[in-house]
Amino acid sequence: MNLIERFSLANSVAIITGSGKGIGRAIAIAYAEAGAKVVCAARTLADVEAVAQEICSNGGDAIAVACDVTSENDRTALVQKAIDTFGKITHLVNNAGGGGPNDPLQMPWQEFDRLLNFNVTCPYHLMQLCVPHMREAGGGNILNITSVAARYVQPNFSSYGTAKAALVQLTKLLSQDFAPEIRVNAISPGPIMTDALNKVMPDQVKAIMTANTPLKRLGEVEDIAAAALYLASPASGWVSGKIIDIDGGADVSVFPS
Repeated sequence: MNLIERFSLANSVAIITGSGKGIGRAIAIAYAEAGAKVVCAARTLADVEAVAQEICSNGGDAIAVACDVTSENDRTALVQKAIDTFGKITHLVNNAGGGGPNDPLQMPWQEFDRLLNFNVTCPYHLMQLCVPHMREAGGGNILNITSVAARYVQPNFSSYGTAKAALVQLTKLLSQDFAPEIRVNAISPGPIMTDALNKVMPDQVKAIMTANTPLKRLGEVEDIAAAALYLASPASGWVSGKIIDIDGGADVSVFPS
């Protein structure tokens, strides 16, 4: 196998959550371009239908599945749909998740619990569902999308930062449990200029963040997709339990203080 062939995902099947927009969409398209059959999953069916249609129009193979990852029934149905359609599962990208700043004395504990469930428990269950199918297929790969918030020590991020830090540790621990057949890694993105964020973030804030980033630009979804392709492909066949920071070289928060 030559070097370029080591980045191929031919004959693989990938489930990608939160793939209707932003980072998830970019990863879905990258995996499809590399030869994977892609199961695009998100809460809004119209969004993933558009992504799946784009993939198919470009010669790829993809389906769209409406899935709220916080629903146990939806998670189970998503995995079953992938098996029913493509016959196997070899890749899982846990991209769906989220959160934001919080006041620890004002946020109800129930909201803290919801964020932990959304960012940690739901990916955990999806991994539980997919791993037996991956082993049956002869091996697999799991990629969790976490955040630089997991390692930054900053005010007002006790909920989101804690949830993503838990996902980081879960990634490392499960890489041991699922080896050697299945590799488990994570990407920790810095500030990524998704279309949604670009529309609401003031230009002044963008300028400050850019100035605070060593590489002097904010991230693009393709930056994450390229790393995701590497971690999914045979090119990273000796990489597991690792967290790849894609953050423009920033070791501290670039957000305005």
